[in-house]
Formats: sequence, structure tokens, C-alpha cells
Amino acid sequence: MNDTVMENGPPAPDLRRRRFLTAVTTAIGAVGAGAASVPFILSMQPSARARAAGAPVTVDISRIEPGSQVTVEWRKRPVWVLHRTPEMLERLQAPSLLERLRDPDSRVTSQQPEYARNRFRSLHPEHFVVIAICTHLGCVPTFRPDIGPADLGADWPGGYFCPCHGSRFDFAGRVYKGVPAPTNLVVPPYRYLSDTLVQIGVDTETGA
Repeated sequence: MNDTVMENGPPAPDLRRRRFLTAVTTAIGAVGAGAASVPFILSMQPSARARAAGAPVTVDISRIEPGSQVTVEWRKRPVWVLHRTPEMLERLQAPSLLERLRDPDSRVTSQQPEYARNRFRSLHPEHFVVIAICTHLGCVPTFRPDIGPADLGADWPGGYFCPCHGSRFDFAGRVYKGVPAPTNLVVPPYRYLSDTLVQIGVDTETGA
């Protein structure tokens, strides 16, 4: 009896199955590579402590016109940078204003760095940097540079007015007597990087 010979040879490979296995292997490799890269990507992100502390903010003060101010954000709080005019600086030293202020000499030391404990509460008199939050209940005051408006009275020399409960501050953030706010507005740590750049959040004395 003769053996039967298979004329068709061995069965052809299943190309669809091979392509499927190749695709699965490639996908698993990509996932593995992605997972391996996660620690590297995370290492480039700021730490939780750094995010909580808040990165410094740099402001170009050359863009601020005299008599106006800009608002920036630092540590999720608004900060004003005011370019004071010579007239504003003169008003800050008027005896008629000083006698109306609760803390004209910045004796509450927690409200500003030591280098801002002066009549202007600033490193340079022309520019004032202050956190724009009322020290009463945390409202944001309004900038009122107008003199003697009807709603604030003829003796208003310009400054900041809190619409929530009526607290008043001068152009150095010093609080008036007889208002709900107990202390002056807070001056944050800051320094000059150049004649035109101010960095908020870094102390000019310690660099931290």
C-alpha cells in the first residue's frame, strides 16, 4: 500500500494572528516605557512645598505710569504695585494726615519687613508694594486716588477704601483711626533686581 503524499505542503501561517500579537507586544512596550518615564516627568514638577510657598513674581515697574498701579498675584493673593507721584508722597507726610492714622510709624512689625518700616513703607519712595487685602475681614479695598470725593468726604486725601466695612488706608497702606481694620496693610518681602524690575516674594536682605 502506497503512502499518501500531501501535495499542498505545511499549512500557511495565520498572518492576521501574527499582526495581532505584534500589535499587542508593541502596545505593552509603549505602556511600560510611559510608566518608566513618569518618575522622570514628576521629578521636573515643583515640589508640594514649593507650590504652597508660591514662586516669586517679577514686575516691570517702568510700565506703570505715575499715579497708577498694577495688580499681580503672589501666593494666590492680589498684590498692588503703585507708582506714587511727588504729590502723593507729599501728602503722606502731611501732619493733618499723620494725626488721623492708627499706626503712622509702622510699630506693628508683622505688617512689613524691617526695611519697609519708614514713612513711605517701601524701599524706594516712588514705588509702593502691598498685599491688596484688608486687615479686617479680608476684602479687597478699592484704589481711590481722587481728592475729596462726595462719598468719602472733603478731607479725603486719596488712598485705599474698603467697601465692605468702610476701612480706610493712605497711599502707604497705613490704616486710619476709628475704622474696623486693626492694622496697616501688609507689605510683602520684595527686592529690586534692577532699576526697572521688582521681584515680589524674595527678601531684599536675605535673598529668600
